[in-house]
Amino acid sequence: MNLRCLYCQTPFTLSRNEMLTALVTMNDKGMNHYDAHCPRCRRANSISSQRMELFFPNWKEAAKNMPAPQPASSMGTAASASLKTEPVSKALLKAKLKTSSSKKNAASSAKPSASKRKRASKPSSAPKDMKKGKKK
Repeated sequence: MNLRCLYCQTPFTLSRNEMLTALVTMNDKGMNHYDAHCPRCRRANSISSQRMELFFPNWKEAAKNMPAPQPASSMGTAASASLKTEPVSKALLKAKLKTSSSKKNAASSAKPSASKRKRASKPSSAPKDMKKGKKK
């Protein structure tokens, strides 16, 4: 389904899989509109269920053949269980803090750059009338 964003006028498409899942969820939850997000500005463009059914007439038959979605919670726990971290030793933390503080001190004690010195010594500008050559 070809769409155009209502806000930034960018053309984008909805795949048949996205349309099918949108129609199924709208039917289950009793919704009248689906929010299709623009890939450029990320704003939601509402599409009526009637318009989506026009572009996907036999969606109920396709929904019967659609595979059942896998629960996301079972995949998330397996991934988090495999990620184990070890605590950092106190000596390593202290050494890291000392190096970062010494870098800060070195940066503050350095001389200002040449461009900053020039700007500081520049005299104040003359009034606007004097610059243009006008005399009062």
